[in-house]
Amino acid sequence: MRTIIQRVSSASCSVNDEITGRIGTGLMVLLGIEESDGEDDINWLAQKIANLRIFGDENGAMNKGIAQVDGDILLISQFTLYASTKKGNRPGFTRSAKPDVAIPIYERMISELARVTGKEIQRGIFGADMKISLVNDGPVTISIDTKFKE
Repeated sequence: MRTIIQRVSSASCSVNDEITGRIGTGLMVLLGIEESDGEDDINWLAQKIANLRIFGDENGAMNKGIAQVDGDILLISQFTLYASTKKGNRPGFTRSAKPDVAIPIYERMISELARVTGKEIQRGIFGADMKISLVNDGPVTISIDTKFKE
């Protein structure tokens, strides 16, 4: 799995002019899934997201996690995170999992994040033409890939 995590003061997702997910302070997480992703990736990444200390403390240092700021998560499926631009100018997406594999993993990630955070996870609609609005706070943007665990 590959993610782009943004610390936000607000974020929302809409499909056909209807809001499907909305948060205030929290994390906007774009999630890319590849065919080889599984339960280990889900568990590791959910823990990492839930415990990532990227919110400011009393001194302005990034020492607080999402629970400590009572933040929420907006999780958006994003197959383009596995774009290959090696050849030509048109990205290829062959590493992105097909919907029959990706949808159950996306749903499991929602469940696992809800379990580890104790909060409802806001979301987009898998495969839909989504419109995302956000105010990146900082800006703070973190990229995580479960295959490299950096």
